[in-house]
Amino acid sequence: MDDVTREKLQLGRYHYERREFARAAECLSRVVEANPTFADVHNMLGVCFHEQGDHEKAQRAYEAALRLNPAYTDAALNLVITYNDTGRYEEAKETYQQAVRTSGAAPGQLDSFARGKLANMYADIGEVYRSAGLLPEAIAELRRALALGPAFVDIRARLAAALRDSGRRDEAIVEYEEVVRQNPAFLPGRLHLGLSLYAAGRKADAVEQWAEVLRIAPGNHSAELYLEFAGIAPPGASPLAPLAPPAPPDARMDSLMDAT
Repeated sequence: MDDVTREKLQLGRYHYERREFARAAECLSRVVEANPTFADVHNMLGVCFHEQGDHEKAQRAYEAALRLNPAYTDAALNLVITYNDTGRYEEAKETYQQAVRTSGAAPGQLDSFARGKLANMYADIGEVYRSAGLLPEAIAELRRALALGPAFVDIRARLAAALRDSGRRDEAIVEYEEVVRQNPAFLPGRLHLGLSLYAAGRKADAVEQWAEVLRIAPGNHSAELYLEFAGIAPPGASPLAPLAPPAPPDARMDSLMDAT
């Protein structure tokens, strides 16, 4: 690689890491023109094009990366996403299966990096369904994501929220409790576990969760607000400070869930 191409590659990586995809694509395209044998450069170009909405160029870049390195799992999964985004579902399925076969994991399994990437993909699809009000479909996709990444507490929290929104409160509580067990410092999990517990009539358990949030993060506004709505003075609050008059629990907590 000559000095000019090397400089373009370094500059392209710099812009890529800063998510400046148009600038990165310009530099990396020059690299490919001068030396088209680097699979990772084609893969980065694919990401740049995909982020700019040019799926056709993204597809060609990922395919070029895979021609150079058929075992390039990252490029394969990026291509799966691109095929899926453009409605080419059979190609997406075939590419995914090929990634499974060439990942180096045990037969029928993906390596940890591939599992994580696919877990996030399924979680994103689940969020699209949830935002559209298709909660059974959202729950199914989020469960698929968790099957690949059972330790991803953010995805488990999304599943819990979808279960809660669909009226399956007890199942939501189980998932939120697992979030807290896996990562006790994940505050959104504790906050929403408290909301679900309170809505289920378990006020003492809810207060315990919000108090723990304040122990971990003193001054957390959401925890203080929830305690106030529950009629409990947050730690450090003035004993003379008036609290909001109690409202019916379901109405109070439903409004808080909608706000969060």
